[in-house]
Amino acid sequence: MLPTLDARLTAAAQLVRPGQPVADIGCDHGKLTAVLAASGRYPKVIGADLRPGPLAKARQTLENAGCLDRAELRLGDGLSVLSAGEVGSIVLAGVSAQTTWEIIEKAPWVSAVGGPRLVMVPATRHSELRRWLWQHGFALVADRPVQAAGRWYAVMAAEYTGEVIEPTFTQCLLGDTARWPEGAGYAAWQRAKLPRMRLGVPDGSPLAAEMDAILKEGN
Repeated sequence: MLPTLDARLTAAAQLVRPGQPVADIGCDHGKLTAVLAASGRYPKVIGADLRPGPLAKARQTLENAGCLDRAELRLGDGLSVLSAGEVGSIVLAGVSAQTTWEIIEKAPWVSAVGGPRLVMVPATRHSELRRWLWQHGFALVADRPVQAAGRWYAVMAAEYTGEVIEPTFTQCLLGDTARWPEGAGYAAWQRAKLPRMRLGVPDGSPLAAEMDAILKEGN
């Protein structure tokens, strides 16, 4: 039986480049790996995890879905399980923003024009991941807000262009989420964090002015 994906993993699956190999890094239970493998849209599907336990669960999920023969499971740390040019998309879901960019930094071949599409679902600190991507030459080709299990997530797809951007606080806070129907709800959730964040910012600073403008706009 094919597993059911929640909204965040469904959105992530929709952002994978069709017709090219794909890797699900940190595949955990293997639900996304199984759905990708069963779809028949990718010539190779790789599921990888750092620990044997989750990888064993992923193998069982693939077996239950009847697609164990259409996926390859690998044990290893981050992108060390892949070689340059092996896949067209890399999914990094369920880890923090910092862990996400640390995984990317350890694989320099990702930061190349024509390299793989990165599909990311940071568990925390969405704003910081957007800033890191822009400052390191990646362009966001999708930035979709979704709700799952009562929490908001930002499902991002990025590709390396080499163009470095110094974004504003507002750009990092909301990204390109406003164009989605769920954008208003995501923006309200992000703005709700601002009063606490504002406490540590000196009055009169450019950042304080930008935060105050966002707070005023939300009232």
